[in-house]
Amino acid sequence: MKRIITAPRGTHLTCKNWLIEAPYRMLQNNLDPQVAGDPDNLIVYGGRGKAARNWASFEAILESLRRLEPNETLLVQSGKPVAVFTTHEDAPRVLIANSNIVPAWATQENFDRWETEGLLMYGQMTAGSWIYIGTQGILQGTYETFGALAHKHGWTSLKGKFVLTAGLGEMG
Repeated sequence: MKRIITAPRGTHLTCKNWLIEAPYRMLQNNLDPQVAGDPDNLIVYGGRGKAARNWASFEAILESLRRLEPNETLLVQSGKPVAVFTTHEDAPRVLIANSNIVPAWATQENFDRWETEGLLMYGQMTAGSWIYIGTQGILQGTYETFGALAHKHGWTSLKGKFVLTAGLGEMG
């Protein structure tokens, strides 16, 4: 069964306040067919960048947000809700950690295996944190990447450098 996800619109709250409603809507907006690259597979952009680990996790995140109290924080680990903590009203409502692997085991082979086993997901730079806003959202990360490249090579400028890119997909 094909699912069409659209975020609620307007001023009616689904969650207990607007600070909880915001991530509730952001998650769904990232999977809207007008936004997502492959919404049927929870992929927002980049071929692999997912908003949730699987459909059961997607539904569990939404349910957790609907039940979340204004003094609680939801913890999401690689697209799956794993805990709700009592915090305070000024604490973050959601903390997300995607694709974290202990360095000794951080290989592509291990990642792919654990992703296949449903133990983690690839969230790209913004898909897994539900903040994908298109090309303008990735510009900061691209700028920082080029800055780090220049620093690594001792360059004071990228002037005169040739940059070849490919596979831009939804990024423009």
